[in-house]
Amino acid sequence: MSNAEPISTAPFNVVGIKTERAGPRLIVLGAVHGNEICGPRAIERVLAEFESKTLNMLRGGVSFVPITNQKAYEQRRREGDRNLNRNLGPSEHPQDFEDRIANALCPLLGEHDVLLDLHSFQSPGEPFAMIGPANNNGTLQPFALSQQEEALAVRLGPKRLVEGWLETYAEGVAARVNRAEQSDDPQTARARLLNTDPRYGIGTTEYMRSAGGMAITLECGQHDDPSGPEVAYRAIINTLSHLGMIGVRAPAPRADIELLRLIHVTDRLNAGDTFVKPWASFDPVKAGEPIGHRHDGTVVTAQGDGFIVFPNTKALPGNEWFYFARRSSRSLNLT
Repeated sequence: MSNAEPISTAPFNVVGIKTERAGPRLIVLGAVHGNEICGPRAIERVLAEFESKTLNMLRGGVSFVPITNQKAYEQRRREGDRNLNRNLGPSEHPQDFEDRIANALCPLLGEHDVLLDLHSFQSPGEPFAMIGPANNNGTLQPFALSQQEEALAVRLGPKRLVEGWLETYAEGVAARVNRAEQSDDPQTARARLLNTDPRYGIGTTEYMRSAGGMAITLECGQHDDPSGPEVAYRAIINTLSHLGMIGVRAPAPRADIELLRLIHVTDRLNAGDTFVKPWASFDPVKAGEPIGHRHDGTVVTAQGDGFIVFPNTKALPGNEWFYFARRSSRSLNLT
C-alpha cells in the first residue's frame, strides 16, 4: 500500500509517498538552481506514474521536492538571492531567501537516508554523477557509506562519475582568502571574502552526508538539452528499483564506468577573462595547453594532462571559472 501526500512546507512543496513496510527513506530534489528544469520535469513524470498506478511503492518512503528554489525557478535564474547549493546549513538569523529554504530543507534532509539531487550545467557536455569521498575519519568530510553510495552511482545511468568536490573547493577557498588579503580595493576584498567561508563548498549532498545519509548529485547534461529530463527520470527509477522500493527490476551496474577526480579550481578574476574556445565539460587537455586569457593578457594553461569540468563563461569575478580533473585510481563497489 502507498499513497501520495502533498505536504505544505514553506518555502517549497513536498510530495511524500509512504508505505507501511520498513525500507529506505529517499528524497529527490529538483531545481535547487532555478534554471535547471530537468529535475522538475522528471519528478512530474514519476509522480504521474504513481498517480496512475503504473508505479507502486513496495517498501519505505520517498519525498519529492520538484522545485526546491521557487524564487529562482520563477525568475529562470540559477539563484534567487544567492547560490542555495553553497554554504548550506540552518541559520538562526536568515538573511536571504536561500537561508529560509535551508532552514526548512536541512531538517527534511535529516529525516531521510538517501538523497538524489538532480542538476544540469551551463556548458555542453555529457551527463555525469558526483559522489562523495571514500570512507574516512577526517575532519573535512568524514564518511562511512561510500560502498553503498558507489553501488547506487554505477546504476544511475551515466558512465562518468566525479569525486573530490569538497577537497578541491577547500583549496579554492584558501586561494580566495589569499587574494582578498592582498587586494588594495576594499570593495573587491569584501566581495571575495563573501566567497571565502570554509563551509561555502557545502551543498545538499555534503550536508546530507554530514547528517548520516548518502547522497549523489546527478548532472543531467546542458541546461537546454532535451534529453536531460529523460536522464533524470531514468535515474529516479533506477534509484527506486536498486533500493527495492518499487516493483521494477533493479538495474545492473555499468561495466564501462569512468571515474575522475577534481584536483583544482580556477576562478574568474575579472569580467574580461575569456576562454580560448568554447570548452565543454570533460574536454581533454594536455599539460601547458592554453585554456583562457586573463583580462591583462596572461595565458591560463592546463596544469597537466586531464579534463576541463564545469567551464562557465558566465562566472562572476571571484567565482569558479572552471575545474581541472584527472582519472582517479579509486576502486568502486560494483556489487
